[in-house]
Amino acid sequence: MTRTKEQSADALAGKPGFSIISNEKLLQLYAAMVKCRALEERVQILFPRSKLTGKRGSANREAVAVGVTIDLLPEDTVAASPGDLVVNFIWNEIQGEPLDKLFARLYARATRPSPTAQFKLAAVAAQANKAAKNGKISVAFSSDGSGFSDEALKAAGDRQLPILFVRQTRLTAEPPRGIKQTGAAEIASAACGIPVIPVDGSDVVAAYRVSTEAITHARRGNGPTLIDCIFEPSEARDSLLMMETYLTRKGLFSEEWKRQVAAAFKRELDDAVEAAAR
Repeated sequence: MTRTKEQSADALAGKPGFSIISNEKLLQLYAAMVKCRALEERVQILFPRSKLTGKRGSANREAVAVGVTIDLLPEDTVAASPGDLVVNFIWNEIQGEPLDKLFARLYARATRPSPTAQFKLAAVAAQANKAAKNGKISVAFSSDGSGFSDEALKAAGDRQLPILFVRQTRLTAEPPRGIKQTGAAEIASAACGIPVIPVDGSDVVAAYRVSTEAITHARRGNGPTLIDCIFEPSEARDSLLMMETYLTRKGLFSEEWKRQVAAAFKRELDDAVEAAAR
């Protein structure tokens, strides 16, 4: 998908190019992805029919969840589907919520707000932040089969609300001849022309870069952005493996370090599950 100058993340920030991501941040991104993958696998074992597990094969969305949310502030607002386990996990960590509370909700089969209610909460918070000029933002996620209405996008654009829309779109293997797969960019442009950034949904570095620029754009009072996270129809595009390759090329990755990260989080998972089951 071709981006215009107005749609680019560089244009949003008024910069000639992306800033360099530190090695520390790259390792932080990868470690968070390892945790998300391990969490999803554990939840699928413990609660195979839970709506929080999502469909198998959706694990690649950890790149989007981590890349978009990792630098948010506890005072910001995140709206995600109750079934978007990894987004809710990362957001709970940012807010300092113990992991055992997540499992406690699962064991109790606690109901959570609907996606519609979650989005309304984000929109209301964005309006309040706009009025207060406090630099806080809202981030709203949508998943396959759902999106943001033209009315919602237009309202956010017209009011210049500090909100980031994140759409996650999984492309089909091969659309029928003559049929175009419409993405969020076309929808947003038709609705109100708010800035749109298409990005590879399996690439955490790309997701982090564009999200950082869009978040800065919103905090400065410049209005909303829509990030269209595209997932190619290939099981070979595993987000963790892609990041491992990237880190290896930079001389930052080792299997021993990966094992240490995974082992430490496994102990945290074990303790959380035990505490929640009491």
